[in-house]
Amino acid sequence: MMNQKKNKVIAVVGATASGKTAYAVELAGRVNGEIISADSRLVYKGLDIGTAKPDMDERFGIPHYMIDIVEPEVDYSVGLYANEARNIIEDIISRGKTPVIAGGTGLYFRILLENYDLPKINPDYELRETLSKLSFAELYEMLVNLDAEAAKLVVQNDKRRAVRFIEIVKLTGSPVSEARGLKEPEFEVEWIGLNYPREELYDRINRRVDIMIKSGLLEEVKCLMDMGYTQELNSMKGIGYKEVMDYYDGKMSLEDAVELIKQSSRRYAKRQLTWFRRDDRIHYVSSKNPFEESKKLIDEFLNR
Repeated sequence: MMNQKKNKVIAVVGATASGKTAYAVELAGRVNGEIISADSRLVYKGLDIGTAKPDMDERFGIPHYMIDIVEPEVDYSVGLYANEARNIIEDIISRGKTPVIAGGTGLYFRILLENYDLPKINPDYELRETLSKLSFAELYEMLVNLDAEAAKLVVQNDKRRAVRFIEIVKLTGSPVSEARGLKEPEFEVEWIGLNYPREELYDRINRRVDIMIKSGLLEEVKCLMDMGYTQELNSMKGIGYKEVMDYYDGKMSLEDAVELIKQSSRRYAKRQLTWFRRDDRIHYVSSKNPFEESKKLIDEFLNR
């Protein structure tokens, strides 16, 4: 019996500031595609500058999905993302177009495209309360000791995800990846990774943070604070928002806040690089000329 032919999806991955957005837009324009964001911060409305959310000019008329879909107070999960993104993929394909999934949140790609089952376990509220009293650094160290692979999926200051992963490991007795269980993937995927020499990438990150400050990141965060949003929310724990809120709360100088944003962004990029580099399905292309380098690969994928 022949295997049923799977629908095709292109995945564009890479570290923060590696040029994924520009490449995905050019790629989508060339392959009659539409873009689905795989970035856990872009789902939130009002968090624009600090997340480097592409504006309408940067989208060049290409439809983008999974951006600005929930308010900052919503506790958005990877399960919700996967369900909504999967429906969008099917809609794009039904209209004869090619889905292009672009972003840097490795967990989103894994759950969506590798078809992992999320663990069906009941929350342990007593454990959660105990863990919530710990600092992010303490939680992260605990998770590294319990499941080093899962720790690589946790971004700086994301206590909620760290607590959830610790809970899964403690309740199931298994690493997070094993607890999920892998089902047969629904789609045939071509994985494209954007590659920058590390020092050049770090320089791009530093410059992008400076641009964010000049573009109004301080004003954006102040507006969110005036609307009542606090660091207790998962949305406000992202890099750039927590540091600026600490500045406004008098916990650090502006100079220190900006330097901490750069440092945290570089560390996050390093974790992203480590995560994606372990996946030998990814074909890496230079960020300086990605479309020309990937053109033959994409053409062969779509035509086979």
